[in-house]
Amino acid sequence: MEPAPLFEDIARGPGGGAAYWVDAADGLRLRVGHWPRGDRGTVLMFPGRTEYVEKYGDSAREFAARGYGLIAVDWRGQGLADRMLGDRLGGHVMRFTDYQMDVAATVAAARRLDLPRPWHLVAHSMGGCIGLRALVEGLDVASVAFSAPMWGIALKPALRPLAWSLSWAAVRTGLDHRYAPGTSSASYPNTAPFGENMLTSDAEMYAWMAEQVDCHPELTLGGPSMRWLGEALRETRELSLLASPDLPCLCILGSEEKIVDAQRIRERMAVWPGSRLELVDGGRHECMMETPARRAAVFAMMADHFDAHSAASAA
Repeated sequence: MEPAPLFEDIARGPGGGAAYWVDAADGLRLRVGHWPRGDRGTVLMFPGRTEYVEKYGDSAREFAARGYGLIAVDWRGQGLADRMLGDRLGGHVMRFTDYQMDVAATVAAARRLDLPRPWHLVAHSMGGCIGLRALVEGLDVASVAFSAPMWGIALKPALRPLAWSLSWAAVRTGLDHRYAPGTSSASYPNTAPFGENMLTSDAEMYAWMAEQVDCHPELTLGGPSMRWLGEALRETRELSLLASPDLPCLCILGSEEKIVDAQRIRERMAVWPGSRLELVDGGRHECMMETPARRAAVFAMMADHFDAHSAASAA
């Protein structure tokens, strides 16, 4: 693995971080970044759509304080990973299951770095969709904590058939690279006013998100393509038909969630053995980047969950 840039000036990580270039099985170049080795184990961080390694520097600091190292990945098409379109601001993927090649590359990097076990998965939003597929296919972790997992996309019932038909038609007419309706090349934190944003109720954290891409515009990603939308709809539908893996699961969901389908989350968590759904009162989509009190509660819950199942895996 060759060294890659890690923008510590915007990451707010615990120090001692490093990043590397890794290749997916189809040849696309990805970036992984990790922060200090933890004496209690390692968090595999699966970010959401538009996100990048540096956005989880603050989370790495929180986990480091609780004894856990962290490794995160720039998925294909975002961050410093190879982009999928000539318009590098458009979020795109050919097949949603292609992200599993990125999972495999991340796990291979964690092994080469000999990151301490046990490993625990934290998967946010789109990363929650990718993570659930990876767990079903046998990802070797001791436990998982989801944050607002994208097991469905929040759409008004009347718009759902339209989203399916538009994405289907776009692929067949060669327009699948176009932005999904209502989106553009604009970065959400840099254009949506704080008072109207769906990510966090913490003004300082929201400003930090905007500052990151202001300082390093190469990290910026805009809206999803029509193909991404169709692939996401198809993958979430297919996952809804699969049983949950036999793995201890914690799921964090903000009471003000408006981006992913909260009902899909409640339905799966209600029948996942050994699982727990925790609602964050007043929390929006990014509960790990909420107000200090909410953030502290979220990381404490995750660390307690990992501690309990680290001991169980060791036994």
